[in-house]
Amino acid sequence: MPDVLDVSPYDAMLLLSFGGPEGPDDVVPFLENVTRGRGIPKERLKEVGQHYFLFGGVSPINDQNRALLEALRKDFAEHGLDLPVYWGNRNWAPYLTDTLRDMVRDGRRRVLVLATSAYASYSGCRQYRENLADALAALESEGLEPPRVDKLRHYFNHPGFVEPMVDGVVRSLAELPDEVRDGAHIAFSTHSIPTSAADTSGPVEAHGDGGAYVRQHLDVAQVIADAVRERTGVDHPWQLVYQSRSGAPHIPWLEPDICDHLEERRAAGAPAVVMAPIGFVSDHMEVLYDLDTEATAKAGELGLPVRRSATVGADPRFAAAVRDLVVERAADERGEEAAPCALGALGASHNLCPVGCCPARAPRPAAAGADSPYA
Repeated sequence: MPDVLDVSPYDAMLLLSFGGPEGPDDVVPFLENVTRGRGIPKERLKEVGQHYFLFGGVSPINDQNRALLEALRKDFAEHGLDLPVYWGNRNWAPYLTDTLRDMVRDGRRRVLVLATSAYASYSGCRQYRENLADALAALESEGLEPPRVDKLRHYFNHPGFVEPMVDGVVRSLAELPDEVRDGAHIAFSTHSIPTSAADTSGPVEAHGDGGAYVRQHLDVAQVIADAVRERTGVDHPWQLVYQSRSGAPHIPWLEPDICDHLEERRAAGAPAVVMAPIGFVSDHMEVLYDLDTEATAKAGELGLPVRRSATVGADPRFAAAVRDLVVERAADERGEEAAPCALGALGASHNLCPVGCCPARAPRPAAAGADSPYA
């Protein structure tokens, strides 16, 4: 039997994700949840939902979260970490509020939260914290005593997140034809966000051009590129690019878009490109459509050989990284010295989101931060 790892004061962990439809009839209601408050007509949502209808109206994200849950529970059990793992989504079943209600009824009082977003940004961190605050307020209104929730730190540069992506890029390069492999470029891709949101991402001291969001991605891209060079003996040129832009066209978003980048690389004489979606935990809809469908079709039009490397998904190394983060945070909460594990130049991220970190357009309560009403 493995030694029992001390995770006190925590008695549960919550996997918190975005959610997605699981059939054609779910698509428009799901998109209504995602866009609630924006006044988008149902007909427009049906147009937006075509990406999902191409895949039978099913987003792969829920099955991927089920696989991650299984990997986490298996890893925890094998390493003596006695911590039940629950799952809740922002926009589809199982809904966050329902899951937290179940946790309260199960007697859970101190909950660690793992969000399926590795980087600092409003949509990738603060919005999840706002959703948590909304859910806790809902429980309170029902007469239930909400648990205390703490969010695990950003894990973009943890070895267990980075190393599977290195393997993915190396495999993708090996799949390219021999004559174009050594000259291939690497396009490290992530979700585009408004430049205003990027500039204010991270703690206040990190705000500025691109903020923590861009700096964190660039740091991880450099780490992966360096590791690929060590593994292959070839120094591949690379660039951080963006995908999945949405919203009004007059609002500036991070660029270049992946499809524009492929055109630029082809015009510049690049013989091939590996698309590496470092901004995503799993191969969900935006990866399948924006890279595997749209960008791959654009590359075909250009006559440009491309390969897309895998996301981390339920890789056992990622599950082990989560275990490491749990033990680290628990030790910190007990006042013990913890040794955070991080690659690259930026070091380990903060445990507690400070005031002014990834601010919203309009102030809203957010849990698991220095300004949380549920401390």
